[in-house]
Amino acid sequence: MEVLIDERGVRVAELSAEALDAVPWDRLESVDPKVSPEEVRRVLCRLFRKGPESTEDDCRPLFDNLGSEVHGVSSTATAALPFVVALAADPRTGARATLVELLVVLSQAPERTPPEMVDPEWPEAWRHAHRAVQPLLADPDPAVRREAIPLADGPGRLLERWRAERDLSVRLTVLFELGRLAAAPGAGATTVTETRAVLDASLEDPDPVLRVAAVMTYADLDTEVPVRELDLLVEALTDRTARARWGTVWYERDYEYPFDRETVAYRTADLFDDTPAQELRFLTGLSSAAAPGEDADLLRAVLDRCLLLLVSRRSVEPAALPLAGGALRHPDPSVRLRAAHLLGVLGPRAMAYADQLAALLDDSGVEEYNEGTVGDHACWALTRMDDPRALPGLVDRLCAPFHELDGGSYSSGQPRRPEIADVLTPLRAHADTLLPSIREELRRNLTDPGAPDVLTTDFLETLKAWETDALPALAEITAYVTHPFRSYAATEALAAMGSAAASAAPALRELMSLEPPDNHPSLHWVLWRIGGTDPAAALRAVGETLSAEGEEHRSGMVGHLTAFGAEAVPYTDRVRHALTAPQGWIRTEAAIALWSITGDPGSALPTLEEEILAFAAGGQWYGPFGNALRTLIRFRALTPAIAAALRLLRDQDHRLSPRADYRAVLQDEELRALIDEALTVEPWRDRE
Repeated sequence: MEVLIDERGVRVAELSAEALDAVPWDRLESVDPKVSPEEVRRVLCRLFRKGPESTEDDCRPLFDNLGSEVHGVSSTATAALPFVVALAADPRTGARATLVELLVVLSQAPERTPPEMVDPEWPEAWRHAHRAVQPLLADPDPAVRREAIPLADGPGRLLERWRAERDLSVRLTVLFELGRLAAAPGAGATTVTETRAVLDASLEDPDPVLRVAAVMTYADLDTEVPVRELDLLVEALTDRTARARWGTVWYERDYEYPFDRETVAYRTADLFDDTPAQELRFLTGLSSAAAPGEDADLLRAVLDRCLLLLVSRRSVEPAALPLAGGALRHPDPSVRLRAAHLLGVLGPRAMAYADQLAALLDDSGVEEYNEGTVGDHACWALTRMDDPRALPGLVDRLCAPFHELDGGSYSSGQPRRPEIADVLTPLRAHADTLLPSIREELRRNLTDPGAPDVLTTDFLETLKAWETDALPALAEITAYVTHPFRSYAATEALAAMGSAAASAAPALRELMSLEPPDNHPSLHWVLWRIGGTDPAAALRAVGETLSAEGEEHRSGMVGHLTAFGAEAVPYTDRVRHALTAPQGWIRTEAAIALWSITGDPGSALPTLEEEILAFAAGGQWYGPFGNALRTLIRFRALTPAIAAALRLLRDQDHRLSPRADYRAVLQDEELRALIDEALTVEPWRDRE
């Protein structure tokens, strides 16, 4: 075995597979108590033995067993380090690039680990190893050079590599690392000046890939550069001469594979996250410059970024609309799918494209990692516009994926098919048309043990929202009352129907006989709602779930007392006690109930004002906020402070939703409609 010599002529070790046996592995500690040091020895032996045939998979156990944030850096890692360096430096090792990657991981592990979890001998061992790996920066293999960049001994070494390097994949990696060092706190003035000089020259480079990399790197040093060079970015990303090279040269730290142009374009838009107008200008520029038949990747990136903007800000809608509408006729189904979904998100604001969307209803185009067909998304867009062309076969279309082998599962990517309830709930005016198919599905799922739960849940949620318009499905809803998993959803739907669902009372009583006593109050409440029990008995069952003053807080069913109104006067003190609950949402429910019971806003209105002001100041309790607004609208009462907070919310650009997909727009629309209605109420003045 050859002797490994570092760049300063320091003898590191004479290492071989045989030398591994000389290490006292049995006296070492493992980074993972479940993996013995002997296992590390076996992995290293296998790498020495396989030589040119060694692969990435042969190295992977070392990533788990030498160093981690959880277990630290053990004495086994210290003992193994010289062997890893020797293997990485030996041109006869097949998995050299992966071993260099391992060295980078090991170099970072102590920074992320408490000092007491790092072997005391590790710092000295790493100092020798760090010197020994510097020649790898000039290794003949570009993959090895690329992986070794984070191990460079400072910016000076990187600048040397930059001047000497000719392989673009390595040059980009050097450029990114230079930018990272220059942007780090405490970076020296010389490092910053020299890095800026490299970046300035790269902005003028004839290679479009390098120009984009320079802008992205420069952004950490000067946030004005991306805006100033926006046209350069558009020109470079749409340069046809570079189209085929993006997915072969753009490597970034911590990512195993190079980024294709679609990914680079998407990430480039990140540079404008704080300036939506500039991001839209960038996206519009890309869309306009893209070749219709060849640049589907760029258009996918454009539409994906538009979706990201749409679900977070309202102001982007006018600019996003033509971008999506213009992509509906694109030959690539992945582009059409995104365009149709975006128009669905925009809903009524996209009605100008209704005819084009209707023409896509039978479009079966799909994309591998996004669910639904082009036709599915076009259909949803039409439902958002209340266009009757979406209705024929709608329920069957929504259910079809759940009856297929994939069970209707979907990826975490966007866009995705909207939830069934989100599609159907707004279509209450078309209940007569849709109910026959919904009822058929409910009957089918009741007798099919393998039926997906989501279908029944979403249908029952829809019928609850439709209230008495869902009465033709009363028999189907009642059939689910004693279902082991769907009884709650069924009883909620019955309660929403009120006295029209009185025939379901026997099923509810049967359910009560099967349920434990703790569940009886909610069933009493449902029975009362449909007229199937004595009101006094139901009130007593619900009221007793609340704690009295002096007892530990139990919120119970305080919100359900609202429906009893003045009849719940006997439980006023318990409701007042709930006003002191530590949870804000309970206080809000208690205030609503108290106002409904007493008709006096005196104690309730300040609590609702507190909820709304807290929400306007950045609170995250969207449900209580909406309930508070509905109560203020119901009682036609609004304080000046509430009115001022609502105007601020109405005027803000950010969506009123914590969601990050189409649901953000739906929730934002709902809450803004409530705000607009509430602001028509004359402000309340305290009466003498």
